[in-house]
Amino acid sequence: MEVSFAREVEALRLGAGSTFHGEGIIAVTKALLQSGVSYVGGYQGAPVSHLLDVMVQARPYLDELGVHVEACSNEASAAAMLGASIHYPLRGAVTWKSIVGTNVAADALSNLSSPGVTGGVLVVVGEDYGEGASVIQERTHAYALKSTMALLDPRPELANMVRMVEEGFALSEASNLPAVMQLRIRACHLRGHFACKDNVAPRFSTRARLSAPAPFEYVRLAHPPVIFIHERLKVEQRLPAARRFIAEHGLNEIFPGTRDELGIIVQGGVYNSLVRALQRLGLADTFGTSPISILALNVTFPLLPEQIADFCRDKRAVLVLEEGQPEYIEQEILANLRRGQIATPAHGKEMIGAIGEYSAEVIATGLERFVARYLNHVDLTSGRAWLASNITRRKEVAQALAKPLPVRPPTFCIGCPERPVFSALKLAQQEIGPVHVAADIGCHAFATFEPFSQGHSILGYGMSLASRAGVTPLMKQRTLSIMGDGGFWHNGLLSGVQSALFNGDDAVLLIMKNGYTSATGTQEIISTPDEAARERAVDKRASIVEQNQIIENTLRGLGVQWMRTVHSYRVDAMRRTVREALTTDFSGLKVVIAEGECQLERQRRIKPWIAGLMKRGARVVRVKYGVDEDVCTGDHACIRLSGCPTLTVKDNPDPLRLDPVATVIDGCVGCGLCGENAHAATLCPSFYRAEVVRNPSWRERALETVRSGARKLLLSA
Repeated sequence: MEVSFAREVEALRLGAGSTFHGEGIIAVTKALLQSGVSYVGGYQGAPVSHLLDVMVQARPYLDELGVHVEACSNEASAAAMLGASIHYPLRGAVTWKSIVGTNVAADALSNLSSPGVTGGVLVVVGEDYGEGASVIQERTHAYALKSTMALLDPRPELANMVRMVEEGFALSEASNLPAVMQLRIRACHLRGHFACKDNVAPRFSTRARLSAPAPFEYVRLAHPPVIFIHERLKVEQRLPAARRFIAEHGLNEIFPGTRDELGIIVQGGVYNSLVRALQRLGLADTFGTSPISILALNVTFPLLPEQIADFCRDKRAVLVLEEGQPEYIEQEILANLRRGQIATPAHGKEMIGAIGEYSAEVIATGLERFVARYLNHVDLTSGRAWLASNITRRKEVAQALAKPLPVRPPTFCIGCPERPVFSALKLAQQEIGPVHVAADIGCHAFATFEPFSQGHSILGYGMSLASRAGVTPLMKQRTLSIMGDGGFWHNGLLSGVQSALFNGDDAVLLIMKNGYTSATGTQEIISTPDEAARERAVDKRASIVEQNQIIENTLRGLGVQWMRTVHSYRVDAMRRTVREALTTDFSGLKVVIAEGECQLERQRRIKPWIAGLMKRGARVVRVKYGVDEDVCTGDHACIRLSGCPTLTVKDNPDPLRLDPVATVIDGCVGCGLCGENAHAATLCPSFYRAEVVRNPSWRERALETVRSGARKLLLSA
């Protein structure tokens, strides 16, 4: 029961004469179909998740076109799909989050790029870089350079992004290079419109299959000795062909300046921020027209030496805006100018900074230095005032605060089944002492923040068990590795479990079995309960992940001998199980499976069901938890052990007591964690459980009448 993209799926059907309105990543998805793509694959991850999600939900329509769609188990398997385009004239596209996803796919990409492709290949990567990033601050550019893949960085405007998808396939076919399109977060979520074209049914598809396999050609393998031929082909044929195509089709854009004395060379993806900075400095009008010429690189590799030389030759100076480091583009431009004996000064990182995201303010700061040096007669008063006001405002805010604002770390969703597991781990370590915890990528990584602060390392998706291999033999206490079921299937099964079993490691693995790859948008995986399992559930509010035993069966098949499954919300049972795993005499891999359905998916499932019951006038019970203000001592150990956003504090109603009391605010989903923690940790008995009954039966109404009368009698006495 993933998020519905019904509206976006309908937008994919638009044809010539229609106008698309929507997000950038959906526009790119539509562009794939307009380009005659034969197959699409990938692995979900922000900010490009919607591409694969929409394609998966649009399968009935894609079947009409004959387009094959596959949700891959990881980025490596997605990149390997592109092998179909080595021999056959098939256009293929895959997508994932970069840089982490590109790291996983690197082996397949290298082996794809060596022989080159026949059909057009486009890898759409979410360049998760900058202040809003959730991964390592690295760039895809290095992979394009090392493996000789064309790299597109489209100017964020929907019509241009769509054109770059179409031209990207053609560029790949003209040069035999795989093409990579990087999309920043802002580009993916940019809203706009473009004039649609009809979707193109691919020449070869699930409806028009290839009649015979391609003839065997050893030269198509990434294998010695032909890899030496591949290297020569990259340099002597493919790159020159790519440069010719880029030049002939005008993929890079030049925006002439009104004075043309200075020039700016900018990555396409940074263009919008550049225009905003120019406007702030009074150097561009509402439409972006500026006295400074701009070369927007929609293709950042390969660059065109002739284009760079022509743009720079007659200018007093140029500024290169390249977000991130190392400064690959800047270095190549400087080398080209040197070889061409062009004396135009080229500035870059020394004026604008070497690290971090190039926001409008950061760019404006560098532009102010650049323009002040070469156009000192231009009035920059308004722009300087804006920059100064930003600095002043930050200082005023800092001075106005008596002390820094309290940290509000990211945390689990309300009712998340993983929160009680970490409460149990915290309690277990109070008994047996600190434990080395190898963390992983996923929702459970929120436990690295307060109030849990657990997790010594995160080395990659599904890599937690593998990452403790060097620690376990050297530590007296057993280590604990944590991964989700998404990470288990992505990489953990082979890199972690298989390796630990093969080496006979004495380790403990805790798997969060919530039924989905939740951190990337709750996409379904092989261990997601199917619709039939949901229908078989007697109580639609109950957890249903236990109905899918694929993880357990897989572990048994591999030879795991010590395995326990515990419901996530049973804090005391989880505490005892973890303690047993860390202290048992059994030597070998021990697996604890924490079973609890993702709360977001649970709410999506039960809310329509409850609404239907209410509409029919059926009896509905809502569980509500609260804190007895008269009993609460104000110790707040419950909050330190839970971290639930709905468990907070309020002023003490007793005027003789100063400490605030705990309270449960609106938003509570009734998971029961607060009460479970109070029981497991032997905390104060201030928590209560209440049932709010809607549409009660006549017996319940009659009983409530009697109780109400008794309460009034007692109060009057």
